[in-house]
Amino acid sequence: MSGDLYRLAMTVLHPGFEGTSAPDWLRRALGEGLGGVVLFARNAVNARLVRQLRAEHPGTVVAIDEEGGTVTRLEVRAGSSFPGNRALGVVDDVALTEQVGRQIGRMLADLDITLDYAPSADVNANPANPVIGVRSFGPDPELVARHTVAYVRGVQGAGVAACAKHFPGHGDTVTDSHLALPTVNASRELLVERDLPPFRAAIGAGVRSIMSGHLLVPALDPSMPATLSRTVLTELLRGELGFDGMLVTDAIEMRAVAARFTPGEIAVHALAAGVDAICVGLTTEDGLRELRDAIVGAVRDGRLPEERLAEAAARVRALSGWYAEQAQARAQAHDDVDEGVGLRAARAALTTTGTAALDRGPLVVEINTRLNQAVDPATQTGVTAALAALLPNTDSVRLGPDGELPAFDERPVVLVVHDAARHPWVRDTVAKALAVRPDAIIVDTGIPAPPPGATHVATHGISRVSALAAAEWLLT
Repeated sequence: MSGDLYRLAMTVLHPGFEGTSAPDWLRRALGEGLGGVVLFARNAVNARLVRQLRAEHPGTVVAIDEEGGTVTRLEVRAGSSFPGNRALGVVDDVALTEQVGRQIGRMLADLDITLDYAPSADVNANPANPVIGVRSFGPDPELVARHTVAYVRGVQGAGVAACAKHFPGHGDTVTDSHLALPTVNASRELLVERDLPPFRAAIGAGVRSIMSGHLLVPALDPSMPATLSRTVLTELLRGELGFDGMLVTDAIEMRAVAARFTPGEIAVHALAAGVDAICVGLTTEDGLRELRDAIVGAVRDGRLPEERLAEAAARVRALSGWYAEQAQARAQAHDDVDEGVGLRAARAALTTTGTAALDRGPLVVEINTRLNQAVDPATQTGVTAALAALLPNTDSVRLGPDGELPAFDERPVVLVVHDAARHPWVRDTVAKALAVRPDAIIVDTGIPAPPPGATHVATHGISRVSALAAAEWLLT
């Protein structure tokens, strides 16, 4: 029986790893029944890598965060070919959202990836939210619900499992759960009206997976984060909402939970609460063994019922089984190529005031733009790169909170900002620039502030196609 117990424990563990090929310890773990593997940009994901994983365990759940927009693992260097949820919500065309989801699903299907940790079904109710923002379809529950359904249908119609996240809703927070534990201070009635509808809709649409958020929601459970709360996951999600698919944690090394419990304790609490798969963003052979042994030890000493562990492992296997049955859908999606859908969506999402007709290389001042950690800071990206491709003499400078504006000359000035609505210093810097150059053009790639009177373009997201759409508009 102990061998079966170890295999059950391995089935519910879904780790990430360092490197661009599967390390020996991971191959061994897959051979021992490791239920899943999570891929990141650092793994330089390609079909060869996925084949390595499947060679050891054909049914392993290979997962990735490929949301489009800000969060991409496959297109991290150039930026996503899809504009992201907020832009899709601004366009509010569910057929377009479904086709974007289908094309993302097609991209993953061609790599033989089982599960996409997308879409974000969070309702971005708090404009100050530091971690969701443009990853949400918007602040309206009904809009978020209908686009969550469309995205799920698109991805799953291409034969890849989707994952609605971050249950019970990460939209009304001012804390990044990567850094600390956010609290959602809303009544149960407000949660039911505002945060739960997109998840309810996703379940109705047959979403195969849901990811729990590391959130303290006192109205539901005043003592445990949602990821570790039986009240939230079993009573609410399973019982009231009727979800019977695979429930996966957000990465357990995030400080929201890791500051309070050891990895083994997190895994045991999460499984006891109703989780089926433990996502570990980055681990080692020792770390994986410790997690496995903690789960096995909890079963043996009675803290975790073996039936609960067996149920969790069965749900992981059920997701893998569903994926195996979708081979024909993936083959059909492979032939349904629409490489232009992302740019069409990005163009449709632009909201503009004023006019622009750049005819020579501008000076681009980047204010609080989000820099991609995977790219050399000297490399032009985003709107600057898109403009430089169209206007060869484009130049740029970057400003942080303490930066000084450059001396302006006769060149056109483009101010590229991110989330001006969230940052007073960004708005102050824009105001100073406009005092000197009232003809400056503003491009906001995040949640925009009201246009300050100048020519203004909002892309509602960070992606290669959003930047290109903005650059095209600036030249017309």
